[in-house]
Amino acid sequence: MNEKTKAHLAVLAANLVFAGNFSVVKYVTPRLIAPFGLNVVRVVVSVSLFWFLWLFGKPDRKIDREDIGRFIISGITGVTINQLLFIKGLSITYSTHASLLMLCTPIMITFSSLIILKEKPSLMRILGLVLGISGAMVLILSKDPTGKGENVWLGDLFVALNATSYSLYFILVRPLLAKYSPLQVIRWVFTIGGILILPFGWNEFISAPWASFSATALAAMAFIAVVATFLGYLLNTYGLQHLKASATGAYMYLQPFFVATIAWFILDEPFGWNKVLAAALIFTGVWMVNKR
Repeated sequence: MNEKTKAHLAVLAANLVFAGNFSVVKYVTPRLIAPFGLNVVRVVVSVSLFWFLWLFGKPDRKIDREDIGRFIISGITGVTINQLLFIKGLSITYSTHASLLMLCTPIMITFSSLIILKEKPSLMRILGLVLGISGAMVLILSKDPTGKGENVWLGDLFVALNATSYSLYFILVRPLLAKYSPLQVIRWVFTIGGILILPFGWNEFISAPWASFSATALAAMAFIAVVATFLGYLLNTYGLQHLKASATGAYMYLQPFFVATIAWFILDEPFGWNKVLAAALIFTGVWMVNKR
């Protein structure tokens, strides 16, 4: 299996766990722990795991002085702003709204790639983007919103800003991946971004009723921190090292389909014609965006 195929599989797996993260986050916050407090759990666990992996890896190359600023901005856009706004926005809006708005990310990545990375537009890529968005909209708009939305407009705004920040991260971090290993890049990005998250979420973290958490609640938080954050970012970073930023972002179109499939198995929700149609449109769109 070549590196590009492995990269596609890694990004596919990352978006599968990101999709599951929507429902698990809605279960945990704000009912059990406040949104920013949950972010502290995510970054502390993830940063610890990234540094633990470093103990068993190859020695890092020295970071060039001219790249320090890019590492800092990548940490701010990819971790601090991204995670704070996503968790807060999802906690006060509908999960379906958040799913739809997150599709702004591949669109922003494509346009950013054209401007910053000088990637060439093509009719095939444009049609792929249109098909992918159409499939996601068929899936999301054909079902009623689930979950509780306390302040839908503000939550939608936070998620949209999060998608914009995450798209900028995709573009900013790619030159770093061309010089340094994926683990070195993601470890420092998370360390920088995590340190900046602590002032926002520390009070909410220490005020959470930890002693009363059930085993299910702790398992849900472990999934968010270890699988959806640590593993998800690691897989996505590996994919970014070998694929175009726009191709990596296009896999986000699969998230609504994954959400529906998970609900079908776990919640026994019907897999109707709308989901079959959406799946066909999404997979065709991703194929067209990635086709040379």
